Amino acid sequence: MNDAAVDLPPLREVIARHGLDARKALGQHFLLDLNLTRRIARAAGDLSEGTVIEVGPGPGGLTRALLEQGARVIAIEKDARCRAALAEVGAAFPGRLTVIEGDALDQDMAALGTSPRRVVANLPYNVSTPLLIGWLRDIRAFDTLVLMFQKEVADRLWARPGGRGFSRLSVLTQWLCAVNPVFDVNPRAFTPPPKVTSAVVRLTPREAPLMDVPFATVERVTATLFGQRRKMVRAPLKTLGDPAVICDACGIDPMLRAEQLPVEAFLRVAHWLTVTQAGSRPSGHGP
Repeated sequence: MNDAAVDLPPLREVIARHGLDARKALGQHFLLDLNLTRRIARAAGDLSEGTVIEVGPGPGGLTRALLEQGARVIAIEKDARCRAALAEVGAAFPGRLTVIEGDALDQDMAALGTSPRRVVANLPYNVSTPLLIGWLRDIRAFDTLVLMFQKEVADRLWARPGGRGFSRLSVLTQWLCAVNPVFDVNPRAFTPPPKVTSAVVRLTPREAPLMDVPFATVERVTATLFGQRRKMVRAPLKTLGDPAVICDACGIDPMLRAEQLPVEAFLRVAHWLTVTQAGSRPSGHGP
């Protein structure tokens, strides 16, 4: 552990001194247990090389843990009230913390810092899904993502076909990443406590996606099929083409529902759609 971290004041004192009451509109729930923040940082592996990107650092609890692990951190914080608290953390670890004040949804994460590039964050619940989808779109820019979600969302990431929570987010994530649950976090660990349990997940980008098809096409297919998830797939497939032709070409039982299809089935439909629209076999298209 870096001795500088020990000299920093307790997080509760920092919050009180800077008036950092958590704001619901920003999805803020501050994680003050430094043992937990250190577990999250360790889950990202060796942080001594490259860049760690953190979203929503708040008073800097996880930021401290990442810096203790030797990381160079770029922290994106929308709440200007946190600037002074983060400046104190940065002063304790000179030259290793950069704070960007702004909305993470507006940032090109794939262009920040140097590789290997890791995202480690206690995500604001209200923007966690759009943030993840944005990172998946540029997944080849990242080495690892260690993220805390509302547990209901985290469960969707590793859900299997036919299981509770299997969704378009399951397909998009598993197509591009290996998904590993790390640990759950009790609401009492936060200030203020959320009404739900949280979970930390590690996403490791695959060396190659399960199938080489355009991201936008997979998004379209998953949105179409899960948009009518209670119906047999032959119904929503009508918006993409002749259901009988698609099911025959992609080896899909038209009587199944979207939540019963394996991830690869969605990718085969996306591939069929790409070939059909292009009029030839696609090549060189990635996510």
